[in-house]
Amino acid sequence: KAVVSTQSTGMKDEGALEHFLRQPWRFNEVPLPAKLPPAKIAQDVRTLPMLGYMEQTVAKAIIEAMTSCSDFKPKYPYVNAHKSALLYVAYHLKAHNPKATAYSREKYRKKLERYKEHCQLIQYLGANMNRRYRPEPERPIDFNHKMDEFLALKNHPLPTS
Repeated sequence: KAVVSTQSTGMKDEGALEHFLRQPWRFNEVPLPAKLPPAKIAQDVRTLPMLGYMEQTVAKAIIEAMTSCSDFKPKYPYVNAHKSALLYVAYHLKAHNPKATAYSREKYRKKLERYKEHCQLIQYLGANMNRRYRPEPERPIDFNHKMDEFLALKNHPLPTS
């Protein structure tokens, strides 16, 4: 707070007060607002309507999960793109839930990584296969393992929780 002649002036922060005190005459003719804005009141998020509650609590986590999903563009083998994206967002939310235990977050972080590996099988196999048959010595070292893993997902298309 600064007192100049008989007027009392409140400042936003210490930096604003210091700026004012260096050259107070510059602010002599500045008109003040007729009415001050209302003071901010802390409100319990549980009292908000559902939309307000969602905006204040989970919007940031959902935006982060969806952004990560759009960057990664998951496509799980034998599952359509819509379900693949939903599963990715679900695993991401579980893996990054600040209210979950560390054990639970780590468990779902590992599941998310495994899910990503399965999603990348399609790209890997597509890049390393061609129309002509290649004998085993000419294939990449881990090609057979990844092909077996890909084919095994046909019997169990959705990951288990």
